Amino acid sequence: MTNIAVIGAGGRMGKALIETIAATDGVQLTGALENPQSSLIGVDAGELAGIGRNNIALTTSLDEIADDFDVLIDFSIPAVTAANAAVCAARGKKMVIGTTGLDEAQLQQVIGASQNNAVCMASNYATGVNLCFKLAEIAASVLGDDVDIEISEAHHRHKIDAPSGTALSLGESVAGALGRNLKEVAVYGREGQTGARDRQTIGFATVRAGDIVGDHTVLFAGEGERIEITHKASSRMAFARGAVRAAKWLATQESGLFDMQDVLGLR
Repeated sequence: MTNIAVIGAGGRMGKALIETIAATDGVQLTGALENPQSSLIGVDAGELAGIGRNNIALTTSLDEIADDFDVLIDFSIPAVTAANAAVCAARGKKMVIGTTGLDEAQLQQVIGASQNNAVCMASNYATGVNLCFKLAEIAASVLGDDVDIEISEAHHRHKIDAPSGTALSLGESVAGALGRNLKEVAVYGREGQTGARDRQTIGFATVRAGDIVGDHTVLFAGEGERIEITHKASSRMAFARGAVRAAKWLATQESGLFDMQDVLGLR
């Protein structure tokens, strides 16, 4: 049995994770955390997630429950994730990280935590999205420099980073297959007299609106034909199921930094 703790248990993703853990064989929820200012501290996590009482009360201190879990699932914000990585490294705990937008210093903290403990870090845990990463890589390898490549994404109005981590991962998949450095060829916005498009570039377009869970499309546009690889998420349960699957897989690993491609055997 793999014991799992969830960061941000009172949020939309946290509730989806708690529900998924309860429905998955071989795992159990043993910790649920929220920020100290939350009015939900002390509330039963199961009741909060709508699955019935599970006697796991929301708390604020990761250190206090570190003896109770094997794997921490963290879909929070960069500063919190980096701090949690330090705690997990010190206490020998594994992490599944779905937080995006980490800066270089925060990323180094996560990498440091993976030296002695297994860490899975992915921009998106949905199985379909990770399949799209592989499909985009294959398409780029086949089509080469004969197409223009554009990546578009849409998310709910509350998402704080742009482009999404998933869009950037799609860009990395494509750029890697083409032998390009994404940092050198990415174009994140166009306005005014931009001139003719440089075929070596990879464009990104971002939409933030309403309650969109997550839509991503990679467009390969050539002369006379277009290919689109699209994934649309209709529920956060797709991400939650993937994250819990990653937690079960991670429990079998000693140390190292992994991603969902490793979990699914797509590497």
